[in-house]
Amino acid sequence: MTTSDDKKLHRKFGVALFNQTWDLIDKENRTQEEIDRMIHSAHASRFHWGIAGTPLNIARGEWQVSHVYAILNRIEPCLYHAKRCLQITLEHGFQDFDLAFAYEAMARGYSLASDKVETAKYVELAKDAAIEIKDPDDRKYFLSQLATIHSTSSSTT
Repeated sequence: MTTSDDKKLHRKFGVALFNQTWDLIDKENRTQEEIDRMIHSAHASRFHWGIAGTPLNIARGEWQVSHVYAILNRIEPCLYHAKRCLQITLEHGFQDFDLAFAYEAMARGYSLASDKVETAKYVELAKDAAIEIKDPDDRKYFLSQLATIHSTSSSTT
């Protein structure tokens, strides 16, 4: 049984590891050790959120793991975690940028897999979801990220 103190500790680790993963995502020219740390910190963060987080934390953790694998061009784990993110997002009715980014993760994964049909499907779903993002800065950021997928998928032959 997990105590209240245990949950606080897991939450603390979840936040710290999530942020560490972001720092590594944003870093250019990662060393092999940093790549390994990025993978492990994303998974560790998701693990801790699974104990102490809400379904929203878990969905966002799945998105982050998927994103790490997208950066590394690892199709199978990217899509696995994108699908988990979308499943949790839909099961709990999350909206706004969480829904948009769940679709973005799917589009990004299918783009890596060179599946133009599925990429286009999820890009369109993501664009539709973007309309519902309330914060204009969040919407602008989301659309800038989505555009990186569209340009990649449209250049594939």
